[in-house]
Amino acid sequence: MIECRALKKAYAAHPVLRGVDLAVEPGICAVLGRNGAGKSTLLRTIAGLERPDSGSVHICGMTFDAQGSEIRKRLGCVPEDLALFESLTMLENLRAVGPIYGLSRRATESRAEELLALFELTQGRHTPARKGSFGMRKKTALAMALLHKPDILLLDEPFEGIDPTSSNVIQTLLRQLAKDGTTILLTSHLLSLVEAVADRVIILHEGMVALDADPARIAEGVERAYFSVVGRQDPEVPGWLRL
Repeated sequence: MIECRALKKAYAAHPVLRGVDLAVEPGICAVLGRNGAGKSTLLRTIAGLERPDSGSVHICGMTFDAQGSEIRKRLGCVPEDLALFESLTMLENLRAVGPIYGLSRRATESRAEELLALFELTQGRHTPARKGSFGMRKKTALAMALLHKPDILLLDEPFEGIDPTSSNVIQTLLRQLAKDGTTILLTSHLLSLVEAVADRVIILHEGMVALDADPARIAEGVERAYFSVVGRQDPEVPGWLRL
């Protein structure tokens, strides 16, 4: 379980999170919002990659200050920048994080092979991360986050840059993980996909939780609810671009 209380974060006096209260239990919870709404900052703060200016984050009842090493063994994260070891191959990236999570060499190799096959990365396993396509890099980062079978999974835009086949694989995987008791918190701009996969939708607007609901109970649908919260801006198309 993830619990955030009165979470605040600012950069250069610019508030990004303005007192976020949030409790996430097993299932798939999607965080929506405009660019700059605080989605990535929220995930990074929950993952312990950023320190909040005030407020608290508890993961399974623990805090990073007191039990950081234990939390990291139970947490998998794909941040916005993917956090790959650029000079290592896709396979070597997986091998590198195994010991960090306390996995034996044998367990790391076995699990890595499973995940490379699942994400159709077997043929590209010896490709250096820096030379991989965006989709390959994204799937490698996801495989790294899943290597140790975490209880908590934090995913920043997991479907961005992913082909339809891989997207379906990831959706099916996330549903199964949620069914098995994993707590999944993800961000996305793909409203229709979120409506299909998420058990819960949170909309961040100007650094605060503006909506928190089960998508199946949002009468007008996720897309209309989203635009009713953040507003819809239809830009004027320049004359020279019109047909």
